[in-house]
Amino acid sequence: MGATLPSAEPLHVVILYKRGLEPDGALMKTLEARLSASGCRVFYDRKLTIGVEWAREIEREVRNADAALVLLSAGSVQSEMLAFEVEMAHEAAQKQKGRPKLLPVRVQYEGPLPELLAGLLNHIQYHLWQGPADDERVCADVLKGLQELPPKAPPTIAPAAPPTLLRVTPRPPVAPRPVPKPAVVFRPELEPVGGAVPLSSEFYIQRQVDTDFRNSVARGDSIILIKGARQMGKTSLLARGLQQARERGAKVALTDCQKLNTFHLESVQNFFLYLAESIAEQLDIDKKPEEAWDERRGASVNFERYLRREVLRSLNAHLVWGLDEVDRLFSCAFGSEVFGLFRSWHNERALDPSGPWAGVTLAIAYATEAHLFITDMNQSPFNVGTRLSMEDFTLEQVAELNRRYAAPLRDQEQVGRFVRLVQGQPFLVRRGLHEMVAQRIDIAKFEAQADHDDGVYGDHLRRILILLAKDPALADIVRGILRGQPCPTPESFYRLRSAGVMAGSSPADVRPRCEVYARFLKRHLL
Repeated sequence: MGATLPSAEPLHVVILYKRGLEPDGALMKTLEARLSASGCRVFYDRKLTIGVEWAREIEREVRNADAALVLLSAGSVQSEMLAFEVEMAHEAAQKQKGRPKLLPVRVQYEGPLPELLAGLLNHIQYHLWQGPADDERVCADVLKGLQELPPKAPPTIAPAAPPTLLRVTPRPPVAPRPVPKPAVVFRPELEPVGGAVPLSSEFYIQRQVDTDFRNSVARGDSIILIKGARQMGKTSLLARGLQQARERGAKVALTDCQKLNTFHLESVQNFFLYLAESIAEQLDIDKKPEEAWDERRGASVNFERYLRREVLRSLNAHLVWGLDEVDRLFSCAFGSEVFGLFRSWHNERALDPSGPWAGVTLAIAYATEAHLFITDMNQSPFNVGTRLSMEDFTLEQVAELNRRYAAPLRDQEQVGRFVRLVQGQPFLVRRGLHEMVAQRIDIAKFEAQADHDDGVYGDHLRRILILLAKDPALADIVRGILRGQPCPTPESFYRLRSAGVMAGSSPADVRPRCEVYARFLKRHLL
């Protein structure tokens, strides 16, 4: 059975896995039995029904664990819920001196991880399970990992964090495939759904915003603002605009603020030094930022000087700098300083069209209303430049995507039924069409189980419930909306809209984002 782990109190271990997958479930049971026999208190999601209490329990157990075992299989790595749980564990570990410790176990899978999981787990040595013959070795390796836990941090009481905007990041590009002719009945080769759509994907749908963004980049606009709720396609649009800039001969850099860790956000000095190092690496700048940094100057001054004197002078080309998920900076103590710097470049470019900032375009993607966080709008880049909004797919665009999926929706009437269920929300549309093809189900069966806890959108819906359970006041506001009441404050309205949970033009006409959300939330909150 193995030695009992030396500890003053039982170690708390959570097992993160995707329910309903095998052999993941069998391995989870094996690990649970072995860890329990070794004196650990083991938690895994074993409830058949979910609700607010379930959501609170998941968050509480993950954040309070000493270690988190993550079962990674070909099926589970595509799970939005698993990625969200791993992100929760990672965030907790950064605040609690390394606890919970992440212990990845690959289950008959050695392929690449989606970018979010890769960023959190690729630097950690994993354990590989290929079959029952590996049970003893993997269990022993996991127990050894538990014996090497970092010292436990003293307990702290932290304020509840607002819901985060999780983004499932891009999968590796796939080779282009011919678009099927409508008359040919066949099952198209599918690709994972979630996060940015690969540049070569035949399942990417062009919208008017694509043309507008392409034209803005071609003009070399100073600031291009890409605003849209979660999972509306901002990252996919940004990726295509940056690629078009490369093809036109521009130099391109990208900062994904979702990848910033606690150290980067600890101080404005750490943040600007990280930005400078990232840009220098992407653009192959010889002089490193630390060689040009002068501690007698402020961090923003150092960064601006480095960008102007070392980066722009060496490029001999226009620089298009994409910044994704900048909502992450809105609540930082130094956020106003960062955005004030961006605004100053825009102002200087207007005053001196031949100056260095004429050679820079900032493409900024975000979801949250900036004015809720930036009090001095004269220091904000969010009320100048070119503003673009991500809109839903139209009925015609959904019909075109249905055609590319070999028409699981057989006629226009079925397309209309599908749109009434999910609206034109890009992620829901593509996920739904993908699953109808992959599972070979028709629109009637899809409609019947779309809002089920373990249905097509189960992972996605459970994640929303956990976000609401983390903030009881916001959950109460959602209950009121479901009963036909308006949002009580603009702040709560914008938070729910930017998270993609609610829609509407004002707090007075707020409503669930789509019928699937309305049905799911009513069942679990009312």
